Amino acid sequence: MSSANENGVSGSSNNSREKTYKKTTSSALKGAIQLGIGYTVGNLTSKPDRDVLMQDFYVVESVFLPSEGSNLTPAHHYPDFRFKTYAPLAFRYFRELFGIKPDDYLYSICKEPLIELSNPGASGSLFYLTSDDEFIIKTVQHKEAEFLQKLLPGYYMNLNQNPRTLLPKFYGLYCIQSGGINIRLVVMNNVLPRSLKMHYKYDLKGSTYKRRASRKEREKACPTYKDLDFVDMHDGLYFDTETYNALMKTLQRDCRVLESFKIMDYSLLLGVHVLDQSHRVGDVNIVDGKRTVGQKVLYSTAMESIQGDGKAAEALTTDDTMGGIPAKTHRDEKLLIFLGIIDILQSYRFMKKLEHSWKALVYDGDTVSVHRPSFYANRFLKFMSSRVFRKIQPNRFSPSKRARNSISALKCSSQEVLSSQKEEKAEEMTDRLGGARSLASLDGQGGQHYMKTVDGPFSLSKHVDASAI
Repeated sequence: MSSANENGVSGSSNNSREKTYKKTTSSALKGAIQLGIGYTVGNLTSKPDRDVLMQDFYVVESVFLPSEGSNLTPAHHYPDFRFKTYAPLAFRYFRELFGIKPDDYLYSICKEPLIELSNPGASGSLFYLTSDDEFIIKTVQHKEAEFLQKLLPGYYMNLNQNPRTLLPKFYGLYCIQSGGINIRLVVMNNVLPRSLKMHYKYDLKGSTYKRRASRKEREKACPTYKDLDFVDMHDGLYFDTETYNALMKTLQRDCRVLESFKIMDYSLLLGVHVLDQSHRVGDVNIVDGKRTVGQKVLYSTAMESIQGDGKAAEALTTDDTMGGIPAKTHRDEKLLIFLGIIDILQSYRFMKKLEHSWKALVYDGDTVSVHRPSFYANRFLKFMSSRVFRKIQPNRFSPSKRARNSISALKCSSQEVLSSQKEEKAEEMTDRLGGARSLASLDGQGGQHYMKTVDGPFSLSKHVDASAI
């Protein structure tokens, strides 16, 4: 059996069998990914930079990589396969937007072996992580890949306007064809760094129907808990006012974008690192004899992704914090928060509508995760803003202090009331005089003309110099 360490990275024991996906072994799949991306990104360097056009979102490039090699492709030890690249110029633009150079992208994905992660969800997808912690490669279903293709123009527009977002950052969409089987893949940003232990991990949707981790999940070394687990285990995560407002502003904007695309059933992946426990062994992971380097991609860390002050975010993004957002528990424990919205490739289509209608007949329709996009977004935001994320309230005087100073406070308050009443009367008299003067000065001849205008027929033009208009 495969075992998972504290950060969800799977490690195989000697008697474990290699995982397969659609009858393809994991090693063959990883090899095909590296060969295919190596070829397509290298081929892109010969194409000149230009603006992205609408037709670029629908381009699909294909190359055949036989095991014996060809004039264009190297020989390899895997079955023959065809590698398809979707919207290569559009995704090149996305990578450039986040400061990812072609050489760095190739180095991250192709230089070192990909790390297979334990499956955090029920989708059955395989997840691979690059050794430098930068990118996640996930297998997706045909409908998800098709939906992402349709989403690309709107996604492009949103990223252009707002690179600071908690939405997934897609860097590539590919398909491996071998033996009549299609395996589709997306390359995304990595939300949870391996170099810091996540003491708690959550997949939150804002719903309550069956939103509790299974017994099998709880037995893992680092389980992924759900909404009801969070309510049971935490009294909320507390942020200072500025950070809370920035975080909620980002979540609200992202949810409105998803709602506009008719997307629902997404989750907030939340990782919590307890700083007070950082001295314990195993909280900082050592990879290949050294600690993994922090993320280099622009706007990739949690602190950079929220709509806060860029300078403040840069100051807090260090090797020790890995760009986590500072927070506290209600007991004043110091935390680092890592988060991102995941699983956005679910549109509210006929089958989802049917699923919600059926569940609503049996259960409370408002508690199930599948719901119409507008309701889903509002429920998601309400749960995050009230149950998960909270604002640190400013300190108030204790009752004992108020009791000790009650007499002096009463004297001061009575004096303040008397003085404020005098000031109000003086200001009121000044305002009346000032108002009369300003109205009288319209004709420049004193208050008696103003009185005539009010008493007689209203004809302001008689008393106002035409040159003043």
